[in-house]
This record gives sequence, C-alpha cells and structure tokens, in this order.
Amino acid sequence: MNKIVKRFFNKLKSVSKAIISSNSSTPNSYNPIEVYKSNGMIPWSEGYVEFKESQIVQSINSKDLIEQMQLKSLPSGYGYKLDERIVEYLWIWSNLNFNDCKILDAGSTLNFKFLVDNSVVDSNDLYIYTFAPESYSFTNKGVSYVYGDLRDIPFKKNFFDCIISQSTIEHIGMDNSIYGYDIVDDEKSEQKSYDYLKVIDEMIRVLKPNGTLLITFPYGKFENHGFFQQFDEEMLDKITEILHKSGQAEYEYFKYEKTGWSFANQEELIDYKSYNPHTGKGKGTDGAAHCRSICCIKFKKSAF
Repeated sequence: MNKIVKRFFNKLKSVSKAIISSNSSTPNSYNPIEVYKSNGMIPWSEGYVEFKESQIVQSINSKDLIEQMQLKSLPSGYGYKLDERIVEYLWIWSNLNFNDCKILDAGSTLNFKFLVDNSVVDSNDLYIYTFAPESYSFTNKGVSYVYGDLRDIPFKKNFFDCIISQSTIEHIGMDNSIYGYDIVDDEKSEQKSYDYLKVIDEMIRVLKPNGTLLITFPYGKFENHGFFQQFDEEMLDKITEILHKSGQAEYEYFKYEKTGWSFANQEELIDYKSYNPHTGKGKGTDGAAHCRSICCIKFKKSAF
C-alpha cells in the first residue's frame, strides 16, 4: 500500500541521477537536498524525497525528539512542508520498545533501507505483508515477505507481538490501480468504503494477547480521493467499536499548519481536508505536502 510513495522516491531519484550524468565533469557537486532548499522547498519537487528521508532519519534517531513525542510535544516548525510520514515514523518509533519480537508491517511502510537498518527494527523479527512484490527487498537482513490481501491475513491467530499499519487502511477497498494493482474498488467513488474494518478484525486476530497494534490514517472531513479515503468521526467510531471488544486503545491526533506539524484535539480536525498531489485537489497556500491531519491509535490487546 505504500507503493505510490516508493514510486515518488524512484522517480525523483532517477531525475537526480540524470542530472549528475549530464554534468559528468562535476558529479560530486550535485546535492539534491541543497537543490530542494534553494528552489523554495516545494513539496514533491526535485530533492524533496532526499530531504524528507534525511529528516525522518534524524527524527527516529533523536532521543530528545522521541521523548518529546512521548510527552505529547513537538518542537516549533517540526516537519515544515513535509507530508505526514515525518510525524508517523516518529510516533511509531516512540512506541516501539521491543526486542526479539515478531513485528508485522501491514502495508510495507518499513521496506526502506534506512528503516530496516535502524536498530529498533533490526533487533526484531520483521515480517512485511503487502499485496505484491516490490522492486527491492531485504531478505539478506532477515526480513520475511508475504503477499496477499490484508482483508485475509494468512497467519494463525495470536502470532505477532506487534503490528504496524501506517497509512494503509485508508487504501483498502479503494481504486488501487494507481499502484499497479488489479484490485476491485468501490463502485461509487463518492461513498465510503468500510472494507478497512475487515483489516482491523484480521490484525486483532493475528496479534498476541498483550500485543501492541499501531495504526495511523488521515482523519478529518470525509473525502474520497479515489486511491484513498480520509476518515471522519463516524468511520473512526467503527474502528473504536471493534478495538474495545478486545482491549484498550489510546488516540493521538496531529495537524499540519503553515509552520509545520503539531499535536491536535479531535474536535478541531472536523473540517480538515487533505491535499492530493496527484490530482491537485485540496492544494492550499500552507505548504502541505499531502494529508493535513492524522489519527494515530495505540491498541493493547487484552491478556486472554
């Protein structure tokens, strides 16, 4: 489900390589991050991917930032002109305190070298479950890959110590042709798809008692962008109904404004809308790169 982000990575990095090859006399002088900064830091422009990756790496390796996240605080200007990944990864890392555990990446958002190499991931047994093989993998680092539909996870119950579903469930039941997948999508593009609830059920089923489930998704005013939908309060309530039958859940909300990302209250996000960089829908003057508001859920399965 994270394949569209990876396509952005590959496309923009190929542009960088082309520039280097066209100026072979000074191949070491090209710095995509400096190009991005000098051109006004426009999201998804040349150098954006490299800059975002560098910021994520700094964040998840910063004890101070992880502690701030745990204390429900972010520094002023955090994630300026960056998409929600800059918040999601930091939030996930602030909740990962496992060693020698089975972790399921439900949606392949950890399938990047800079994440697989991180000590937090490397110290655990990582399984990546996504719809189809991607262009690169890290089996040499002990990562296991399984392919299929998240609505039918092929693992026995009570198998994983931790499951991470990062910006994935909003794509379930949607038009995933943008990823190159041949998946039946919701026939009525303006209506809600509730297939994501099947994924919630499945993730709880394969999670061990006392296990932890970390979920993130765009949250605010309902929107259907074709390949993803932004959840509203009614859709979140349906998730809560399922979670409360099997354990306890904690909720965090984040919003993007002109100065960057910060914590938010659920109530203030009711009218927040996402920006779709593929269609231009929702683009504003605030520098938002994608979603402007997200919900992050930490679920602890009951011990029974």
